[in-house]
Amino acid sequence: MKPAAAPSPWRDPVVLLAVPALLYLVLLYALPLLWLLAKSFVGADGLTLRPYVDFFADPFNWRVVWNTLGIALWVTLVCLVIGYPAAFALARAGAALQIAMLVAIILPLSVGVVVKSFAWQIVLRRDGVISQFLVGIGLWDEPQRLLFTETGLVLGAANIFLPFMILPIYSVVKLIDPRLLEAGATLGAAPLYRFVKIMLPLTLPGVVSGIAFVFSMSVSMYVIPSLLIGDRFQTLSTLTGRSFLFMRNEQLGSTTAVILLALAIGVVVGSSWLARRLGSSA
Repeated sequence: MKPAAAPSPWRDPVVLLAVPALLYLVLLYALPLLWLLAKSFVGADGLTLRPYVDFFADPFNWRVVWNTLGIALWVTLVCLVIGYPAAFALARAGAALQIAMLVAIILPLSVGVVVKSFAWQIVLRRDGVISQFLVGIGLWDEPQRLLFTETGLVLGAANIFLPFMILPIYSVVKLIDPRLLEAGATLGAAPLYRFVKIMLPLTLPGVVSGIAFVFSMSVSMYVIPSLLIGDRFQTLSTLTGRSFLFMRNEQLGSTTAVILLALAIGVVVGSSWLARRLGSSA
């Protein structure tokens, strides 16, 4: 008896529901990315690696790359230092306080990045809240301007991206039985030992996810550095926008966009692999 042919997956109504989303992603994401990729490899004589050779041969472009990675690392570090204990406080808080904290963390996500960046312009001015506070506690003798400085950019970006560090860590901490630390204490383990050997390994998947979220967004941010530090401090994203909008150099803009995309994809893929390894070994 002849075996029945396997049904086509395209006849499955559940699969058909994904077709509009697939078309949307192909038209608005895949095709523009393919155009950028092709534009960066096409020169006057056809396919060439010359745009990338010229880009990395310029010391200014290397400084732009280091600016991008340095700011992203600092923003990620600040978010991790603040977000890690905040995630524990959120997970261990009572019901009413936890709801209030979640609202305080999630509600700012409804405000656009442009609005929050303009708000930080006010905060970082010479007469802003931070400057007045540091003068009041005696760290500064007189008010100083943090706007258009790297420190101000790190503070503003970390504030905007902080929820994306807290929430992944919180989702992992919430699943950890707090009695594990009590069990370690009954066996004579010191608080620091219990944290390093018990709690930290269990929370590493959330930490890796939070770092991937924050770093990938920090390395590609455009509006925040444009408003908080200006054109004198170039990153790959601002150089990409400047190449397309002002210099009218599509090849340079495509080259920087592909390099930026490679960095972001590398972070996401590497963090996903690391998170799976940590999850399987936990």
